[in-house]
Amino acid sequence: MPIKFRAPLAAATLLLVVACLPGAARAEEQTTQVRVVTNMGDFVIEVRPERAPLTAANFLRYVKEGFYTNTLVHRVVPNFVIQGGGHDAASMNLKSTHESIVNESGNGLQNKRGAVGLARNPSAHSGNAEFYINLVDNPDLDPVPTRWGYAVFGRVVQGMDVIDRIGEAPTGSVGPFKQDAPLKPIIIQSAAVVAPTAAATPAAQPVNPAEPQKILSPK
Repeated sequence: MPIKFRAPLAAATLLLVVACLPGAARAEEQTTQVRVVTNMGDFVIEVRPERAPLTAANFLRYVKEGFYTNTLVHRVVPNFVIQGGGHDAASMNLKSTHESIVNESGNGLQNKRGAVGLARNPSAHSGNAEFYINLVDNPDLDPVPTRWGYAVFGRVVQGMDVIDRIGEAPTGSVGPFKQDAPLKPIIIQSAAVVAPTAAATPAAQPVNPAEPQKILSPK
């Protein structure tokens, strides 16, 4: 049961005490960065575990396992998003993933240009490994009271020029992808943490390959 303070003074006193503790961590300082290396250049994602704890831990687990090594950016939609991290670059097949996670789209982080979110299929709680990056502001991907949105868990803090170049790649039908696939493969060669995170990533066993995921602009 949540603890309730009896008076505003008690809450204010507690906040003051915590703030004065030596080495007290502040949420805005608890950031983790991941460098993503592609065959079109590098970019750095700042992960926000204090706003999207489940989604951030999920993404960092895949990063630390090396899951994203040699995966495709398989979907590019100009003036919308780029998407990748789920398909093996050699076979174009979906890789086996961990279980899907709970949708955290109501965390207050918005789908602004450069924001990084968790891809999913139309089912609200179906996100696993694939992520997307907004090329422009996409408010239609944010949640509203009548429907779930797409959960943002970070933002690109370096290399947005690389993201823009990827976003301009010629696309079409390639292999299993009927549309929006780069005609020349765009490969995520590696992804690694470049700034430490205090949160431990949960352990889980791989399950069957996920269903293809697609970011759909809600109407």
